[in-house]
Amino acid sequence: MSTLFVPTLQKRKTFKYFPIRIIIMKGIIRGIILAGGSGSRLLPVTKIFNKHVIPIGRKLMLEYPLQTLKDSGITDICIALGGNNTGDLLEYFGDGSDFGVHLTYVYQSRAGGIAYALGLCEDFAGGSNVAVILGDNVFGNNGSIDAAVKNFESGGHIFIVKSDTPEKFGVAEIENGKVLCIEEKPKIPKSNHIVTGLYLYDNSVFGVVPNLKPSGRGELEITDVNNYYIDKGKMKSTILDQGIFWSDAGSFETIHTCQRWMWLNDVM
Repeated sequence: MSTLFVPTLQKRKTFKYFPIRIIIMKGIIRGIILAGGSGSRLLPVTKIFNKHVIPIGRKLMLEYPLQTLKDSGITDICIALGGNNTGDLLEYFGDGSDFGVHLTYVYQSRAGGIAYALGLCEDFAGGSNVAVILGDNVFGNNGSIDAAVKNFESGGHIFIVKSDTPEKFGVAEIENGKVLCIEEKPKIPKSNHIVTGLYLYDNSVFGVVPNLKPSGRGELEITDVNNYYIDKGKMKSTILDQGIFWSDAGSFETIHTCQRWMWLNDVM
């Protein structure tokens, strides 16, 4: 069981945090942003900085996944934080009112994989379905994402883009428009379709996570969660239009990609 915290604004812009009990109505999608990673691809900078405080354009990295959820109509959001600058991020985002959302926080005290971090948010989700997004994912616009969120009822739903470097990501094998399986960072990819860091799950995902086996690197992998839904025939997918910009911002190279896209499209 995790402890959930809601910030309460006090004088002098300081915050106090109180454990809360969440009561949820089924059928409502709640948002989860996973931002507890160590940022190993951004070393040595992330020895002293949490990668999610790095600016991209005129915003912090973490503001982009927050905006993606908000633009999809999701305003009740939990952020899983860990590592350096946690207090700074709490003070910056506060209760979410400055961003038009309501924020709750979970602290991730150790690395354990994306699926592990998702499991920490079970109390926040209550009986609700969830939209999960990684804290370093930048979408230029939502497009078909909004429709998928609005129409989501059960199972899982992943969002796919084409990549020139699929071997760096989870690669989707697709046949006749159907995802057959996802392979994590294969040496020889079976396609150039990769899975972005945005996922929709019904509430049964919190029963899947505890039964996962750690991968070779000792972590609970989100790819295993997705393959579970695929094997059960409960996974849907959307291949995003080429006009929709997406990138993770977890490396120096991809941060530059995001900055360049924003500069060229005048969204700085």
